[in-house]
Order: sequence, then C-alpha cells, then structure tokens
Amino acid sequence: MIQITTQHHLHIRVEPIDFRKGIDALVGLCRQSMGSPYNGAVFAFRNKSGVAVKLLVYDGTGFWLCTKRFSQGKLRYWPKSCSERVCATTMAVILNQGEPAAMSPAWHSLPSSA
Repeated sequence: MIQITTQHHLHIRVEPIDFRKGIDALVGLCRQSMGSPYNGAVFAFRNKSGVAVKLLVYDGTGFWLCTKRFSQGKLRYWPKSCSERVCATTMAVILNQGEPAAMSPAWHSLPSSA
C-alpha cells in the first residue's frame, strides 16, 4: 500500500475512469488535466461503479500504481468538484468506505483550568 502522509499533495479525478488503463495511460491523463505526475503527489481515480480506487504516485525512480477493490459495498463518498480539498486523513476515510462528514475532529479543546 502507498502510505499517504500529510506532506503529500492529493489530486483527485472527479469523473470515473476506465479501469483497464495502466500506468502510462494514467500518467497521460494526469498531464492533460491534473498536473505534473512527477512531483510526488498522489493521484486518485475511481471506477464508474465505485467499487475500486487506483492511486498513482511517482517516488523519484518510478511510478507506483495501487488498486483497491472493495470486497463488499462501494464508495460512500467521492468529491464532486475539483475545488474540494482532500487531506490525507480524509483520503484514508474514503479508502475505508467511510463518510468524511462523519469524521471526528482531529483535536479537542481542553477545559480551562481556572
């Protein structure tokens, strides 16, 4: 599995893709509409039925292509526009078939000690 950290930039293709596409076709797709695939960013793609996700990332020496096909169910959430910002934590929730809107905040305020 590709580890997505807070240092990674995430680019998510909103429209589904043909999952027969391999590394070369996805690199071309990134160049056309999503930015340079050589900058270490993670590019995420989904299939039409929402039962699989592909992640593409360049590590400095080559491309990694990771596919996750859900054994049950399908994606509950996928961004609807390119303007939606997705962080590493949100992407982890998406990849586990979760709903980002139901996420707990990453921090909690402490009661004052006064």
